[in-house]
Amino acid sequence: MSWPLVELQELALQEKGSIVSGPFGSNIGSRFFVDEGVPVIRGNNLTKGGQKFIDDGFVYLTELKAAEFPNCIAITDDLVFTAAGSIGQVGLIPAESRYNRYVISNKQLRVRLDQNKAVPLFVYYWLTSKRMIRYLEGMNNGGAVPLLNLGIIRKVPIPLPNKETQVSICKILSAYDNLIENSRRRIGLLEQAVRLLYKEWFVYLRFPGHEHVKIKDGVPERWVKKPLGDVANTNVESYKARGLPDELNYIDIYSVAQGRIVTKNAMLSSNAPGRARRKAMPGDVIWSNVRPNLRAYALVLDPDENDVFSTGFTVLSPVAVPFSFFYLLVTTDEFVGHLVNHATGASYPAVRPDDFERAIILTPSNVILELFHKRTEPIFRLISVFTEEANALTKARDLLLPRLMNGEVAV
Repeated sequence: MSWPLVELQELALQEKGSIVSGPFGSNIGSRFFVDEGVPVIRGNNLTKGGQKFIDDGFVYLTELKAAEFPNCIAITDDLVFTAAGSIGQVGLIPAESRYNRYVISNKQLRVRLDQNKAVPLFVYYWLTSKRMIRYLEGMNNGGAVPLLNLGIIRKVPIPLPNKETQVSICKILSAYDNLIENSRRRIGLLEQAVRLLYKEWFVYLRFPGHEHVKIKDGVPERWVKKPLGDVANTNVESYKARGLPDELNYIDIYSVAQGRIVTKNAMLSSNAPGRARRKAMPGDVIWSNVRPNLRAYALVLDPDENDVFSTGFTVLSPVAVPFSFFYLLVTTDEFVGHLVNHATGASYPAVRPDDFERAIILTPSNVILELFHKRTEPIFRLISVFTEEANALTKARDLLLPRLMNGEVAV
């Protein structure tokens, strides 16, 4: 059985402002962005089906400034599309979101549905199917920078079974999502535990045996300050254009959220973008060069053989310290501040590999490093297990999704 197709605009509220583009670009951040207020949705908050909405990593507008753009507000159950750059990304504002409203950037489109006609979660699932991601990517009407416009979004085809069937399909897919979210919560708790231990030992200097160690000018005996480049290498290996795997998993900066790889985009090497070049080995840390304040980084423990990373990342390979200590070091607020202070460029502030290498770090004694690694490595391995579990559930859901949407599986 297959469902009748309708255009997305037929499912939107029949009123002005139901389908809109946003007013803001990152180049005006210094003029309007503040430390707290109404959060602005940007590309780092959306994925290609990896997560409904990443409710973190925001910049903000004042209440007064946000009030100037009432039609660009996004609320619970609104759909948000990336309109420039990594098109194919879509998000759904969840009922349990941290804020009661958001502002979309000028690189996004927002759709508010008539819930008498369609269940927003059903429409979201359809839009995040691989078929529809490819459809949206193929509708790019831009040049060097991929673009979608309101006209394209209005005409996106949506299958429309009756509402009872929509709800049943959502219940099945949501069961997978709940399991995936449970794995992510476990990951969050485990990472919080290792960060608290890192802070206890290496910030407050309450490491084992600290009572018997002399401290001079804030540095414990046998600990050394040195450039990060003395303990880690950057971008050790890269593919040549003709050396890519025939089939690869491409990871770009939009695939990475704070501390994890959210999605891997499977593709043929012939379809891979020119930036698909970097290799990462177990224990490496990938860090987005662009807008370091967004904290797009991840620890790579169990990469697939055909994983290929964007040249938009700096790949950091620790050689003189264990990966456990190194990963936590290069993701502290202090280290992020170093990157932000060294980023150049107004529209797209970015850092270079040598900005990482020049950072001065405090390196503990080998005895303390080995002890820390012994205590934390099992936790990082467990995080990796939960990550694989979440990825496996995601793949199972993604295989089932098109069959449900096409009416191949009875509900």
